[in-house]
Amino acid sequence: MPRTQSALLEAMAEGQVTVDGVTHRLEAPFFVVATQNPLDLIGTWPLPDSQLDRFMLRMSLGYPDRAAEQAMLGGGDRRDLVASLGPCLGAAQILELRRAAAGVLASPALLEYVHGLLAASRNHAAIRIGLSPRAGLALLAAARAHALLDGRAHCLPEDVQAVFAFVAAHRLVANLNVAGDRSQLAQALLEATPVR
Repeated sequence: MPRTQSALLEAMAEGQVTVDGVTHRLEAPFFVVATQNPLDLIGTWPLPDSQLDRFMLRMSLGYPDRAAEQAMLGGGDRRDLVASLGPCLGAAQILELRRAAAGVLASPALLEYVHGLLAASRNHAAIRIGLSPRAGLALLAAARAHALLDGRAHCLPEDVQAVFAFVAAHRLVANLNVAGDRSQLAQALLEATPVR
């Protein structure tokens, strides 16, 4: 499993894979969507926090609502449904959206706010390991994408706040004596960090 994790991380970080000493570039757009299984299942290995930091976002979908679950139970084989799905966007459209999101304006005041959240995570009494510079870049990229999806060419503190828990929670490491989960730590950081 460590080799599999290493290959996954090379693909995510470098946009390439190496097989038998030969490196192959991955075609753009390339990104990883991963699911996390319960750790007590055979064949799964927990990723160390340093590797979790490479994932831009982490979110839990939870259970479907009553109507969606009933539709799922009454529907056909899920594998057949997945096989019949077509693409929503082409590669060129995804690359254009990436360029557009990267072009969303982030003012110096907004950058100061993002940095304030990073610094607060590194100085919080309940947090042993705070947010990395990579987390800051991910937070800014996610906030820009959120602004773009909201139809704006500029990023607001509300965009940062909307994506913060998804970007930050899986990266925070609490002190051993701290109760609660990482999402609660992320929320505490948002509440403690003023918008300037």
